[in-house]
Amino acid sequence: MKREAKLLLRKACDSLILSIELFNRPHDRGRIAATLIQLDHSFEMLMKAAILHRGGRIRERRAKETIGFDACVRRGLSDGKIKFLTEEQALVLQTINGLRDAAQHHLLDISEDQLYVHVQSGVTLFRDILKNVFDQELASHLPERVLPVSTSPPTDLATLFDTEVAAIRKLLLPGRRRRVEALARLRPLAILDGTIRGEKGQPGDADLRRLGEDIRSGKKWDSVFEGAASVEIKADGSGPGLALRLSKKEGIPIHLVKEGTPGASVVAVKRVDELGFYNLGAKQLAEKLGLTMPKTVAIVDYLGMREDPECYKEFRIGKTKFKRYSQKAIQRIKDALKKETAEEIWAKRRRGGRKK
Repeated sequence: MKREAKLLLRKACDSLILSIELFNRPHDRGRIAATLIQLDHSFEMLMKAAILHRGGRIRERRAKETIGFDACVRRGLSDGKIKFLTEEQALVLQTINGLRDAAQHHLLDISEDQLYVHVQSGVTLFRDILKNVFDQELASHLPERVLPVSTSPPTDLATLFDTEVAAIRKLLLPGRRRRVEALARLRPLAILDGTIRGEKGQPGDADLRRLGEDIRSGKKWDSVFEGAASVEIKADGSGPGLALRLSKKEGIPIHLVKEGTPGASVVAVKRVDELGFYNLGAKQLAEKLGLTMPKTVAIVDYLGMREDPECYKEFRIGKTKFKRYSQKAIQRIKDALKKETAEEIWAKRRRGGRKK
């Protein structure tokens, strides 16, 4: 294992152990925020270690800082050569990250049952990635005295949401003047629901007020939180060996979208057929553009398009490697040619130039 990956992995395990320790602490002051912050940090370090271990990069070209949490999830989910995440695992990561963001930057009131589900599913996911990528057991990183998260869990998401919605409805009763507390308790439910539906960022106060009105009017939780209603909790084992995993129900799609799409999280637009999406070879791409193949490849290199997963991907079938381009590559090149001609780019590439 590369030394940088090894050090990041050690740091990831340290943060996970701290998260478990904080979850099990005997008093509550600062416990929820500290638990989520350390759990979130453990996953960012783990993903960076995994990306490096599988030959990827955690810095963009000429960048001083490493990539962030969302970019780590995206690479672990969609980069063929380093892929180590499933769509459902990405949901768990995005939910934990959203909860951490709310706990660190604003108000978050999360019940013990909810916190348990997210932390235990996080420990399960950490264990799965550690085994899948590094072929290591989580138990080998835990001191013998550590008690993993192991309280009796709610393994039925419907029961959990029913209980939470009932508590929020009481807070919203006329004359209670506890709207702020109600919105803080609504926030973790909205984060989970929004993540599953592919919405990026924290829910705004207006969104939470709308959800509160729906709840106060007597709507059932599965019509208020349609995204959360599409997943279920799967439990394996019991006690310290308990594994919790969020899983989409049969027939519910989880999708991918381009990084940076406004209002979208890492998980959002389904790509059913990868070869159907990347359906152009270099020759076909050149024909679509009306250019020679050498000039087309020069433009591709000049624009750095092979680093853009929306435009380019390599497939390996047996011992043969295929370089494929998507239809989006056509439009990106056409846009570039509005600013510079193919001949100008060709001349720059012959001198070793590249677009900044």
